[in-house]
Amino acid sequence: MTFPRQHARTQRFSLGAPRAFTVSPDGSRVVFLRSRTGTDRANVLWVLDLDENREYPAADPGALLGGAGEDLSAEERARRERTREGSAGVVGYATDTAAELAAFALSGRLFATDLRSGAARELPVPGPVVDPRPSPDGRHIAYAAGGALRLVAADGSGDRALAGPDGPEDPAVWGLAEFIAAEEMDRYRGFWWSPESDALLAARVDDSPVQRWWVADPANPDRDPAQQAYPAAGTPNADVSLALLRLDGTRTDIVWDRDRYPYLARVHWSADGPPLLLVQARDQRSQLHLAVDPETGATRMLHADEDPVWLDLFPGVPAWTPDGQLLRIADEGGARVLVVGDRALTGPQLHVRSVLHVGGNDVLVSASAGPEAADPETGEVHVYRVNELGVERVSQGRGVHSAVRSGDVCVLVGAVLERSGATVEVLRDGKRAAVVASYAERPELTARPELTEAGPDRIPCAVLLPAGYRDGDGPLPVLMDPYGGPHGQRVVAAHNAHLTSQWFADQGFAVIVADGRGTPGHSPGREKAIRDTMADVVLDDQIAALRALAERYPLDLGRVGIRGWSFGGYLAALAVLRRPDVFHAGVAGAPVTDWRLYDTHYTERYLGHPDEQPQVYDANSLITDEGLSGAAGEARPLMIVHGLADDNVVAAHTLRLSSALLAAGSPHEVLPLSGVTHMTPQEQVAENLLLLQVDFLKRSLKIA
Repeated sequence: MTFPRQHARTQRFSLGAPRAFTVSPDGSRVVFLRSRTGTDRANVLWVLDLDENREYPAADPGALLGGAGEDLSAEERARRERTREGSAGVVGYATDTAAELAAFALSGRLFATDLRSGAARELPVPGPVVDPRPSPDGRHIAYAAGGALRLVAADGSGDRALAGPDGPEDPAVWGLAEFIAAEEMDRYRGFWWSPESDALLAARVDDSPVQRWWVADPANPDRDPAQQAYPAAGTPNADVSLALLRLDGTRTDIVWDRDRYPYLARVHWSADGPPLLLVQARDQRSQLHLAVDPETGATRMLHADEDPVWLDLFPGVPAWTPDGQLLRIADEGGARVLVVGDRALTGPQLHVRSVLHVGGNDVLVSASAGPEAADPETGEVHVYRVNELGVERVSQGRGVHSAVRSGDVCVLVGAVLERSGATVEVLRDGKRAAVVASYAERPELTARPELTEAGPDRIPCAVLLPAGYRDGDGPLPVLMDPYGGPHGQRVVAAHNAHLTSQWFADQGFAVIVADGRGTPGHSPGREKAIRDTMADVVLDDQIAALRALAERYPLDLGRVGIRGWSFGGYLAALAVLRRPDVFHAGVAGAPVTDWRLYDTHYTERYLGHPDEQPQVYDANSLITDEGLSGAAGEARPLMIVHGLADDNVVAAHTLRLSSALLAAGSPHEVLPLSGVTHMTPQEQVAENLLLLQVDFLKRSLKIA
């Protein structure tokens, strides 16, 4: 089997790999998702019994649906698109505090399962059901359906609406995250249980202020286009509010200055303190940590953050420590640090990325090397224990690691550079108690990246040469293979991250992956260097990396191609249009070409408001005169690929760029993908996209 076929069939070798772990507080069970083979898309909910050292299925979608296919609602399809979920079956679940009961949705129907016995059952409730979550005590399950937040007893009785639209004319939806929260804030939830199981905090979303766009399917002109509320830069967002809903039917609205801080970024509710909110100003330069009074709905400020550039959001914070101190991640002194109360517990040796677990004696964090690390290893991410006494690394071996913990049991997930896939170890009291098997397929090829740094700015890079290449074989045509922008670190010490780049290298290229300024994982200053000048900074760093590496590797600088998807697609088109003297061909997949067409929270963070800084938007656009500056001269071959069903980077981006290139007399190719969204999970599409890109690049760079 060829690599493109295997890569597509296995969904990038993710199928069959265990994920989404939950550890029971008593340390007896680990719950997780995994499909039965490396090509099976349907996830099964599994339980690992540590006391008996055995695994058993707690929910098998094939058995529960009687072999029928899934019928997904529009809300569930949108939710999966936001989370980039391409698998099927049980794609998400939630448990009670004791991890005795799990709830999940299948084909819009509500199911619950006893995690000790593995007995699953359907609860007859109105659907389609989205995001069901048991109460901490396991007696009830809350779920979103039909615009309402509903509640049912765990035995299936007493189903009722806790909150819903006030009549057919009310546009509000309860209990779901709005587009911006799910797409850009990594907040995928819209309701949160109280620790006492007697109330919920629920988001009310009114997207009537948001402009409407239409996503059509030109290949099927008999179908109506889909209407979408899309908050493009400079346009109104959804109106998001919050209410406390008690199980006795009473409601208390939560009050904060929503005009000044309209973004509800985080909600946290634990037994260690009152509900916590993190709310942001629209310009994302100020934010408040608020404590909620559940009785009155009033909020009081615990901490205010200000930053002249922007403020980032991080997984796992804000939160309370068991002794009632506010836990947060902050940018201080040029470093990203963990702060408890008013004290930073880490320094510039670490770049803290997320909080994984808050324990009684320590905090478990994910971190990479900070700006003052003594001996940083390119692309590594580790798990650390942090407390008042210092910092201790938990994960071992060069790689990318994460963890899930409860009590004395910790699930460590680690991917390394030398071998494919990830290893999942279950530690009890710091000693290995079990290993969770992966059924993911092993790739047909072996990635051989050399992780290095390029130039005086020490740009992290991965360099991949063809299998069998030997010194003296002569210079190789170059393929730059970046993402190159916010949220997308590509140079990581994990084998599978470099498989596609290695396949391109084996087609006769020297492939370079460069993480320039703007990419995460290094320091706040590097990430924030792109403010207002995104195009210039990211492109300059790709060129700097290319030229620096040419002094050490056999690179033919007369034949340089570049490919990328999403932001990487923007960067690929930017490269051939603005610097045709350096880049000789490009493949731009789903590129953002006009930032006025992209969403508010992402775009305004980096470029400001388009009404206040129109010149900044023009300078960073691909379709303005500056963006097309190279097209009128020495035009380079450019292939633009776009899914026509993309609701994130809509196809208008590519169509407008193509029109601008045509007006400029610049030749290019456009490959429209009917029915394809921003993801490409379809097997044949994913396979043939790789083959078509190689063919285009070889043809354009005149490679035999």
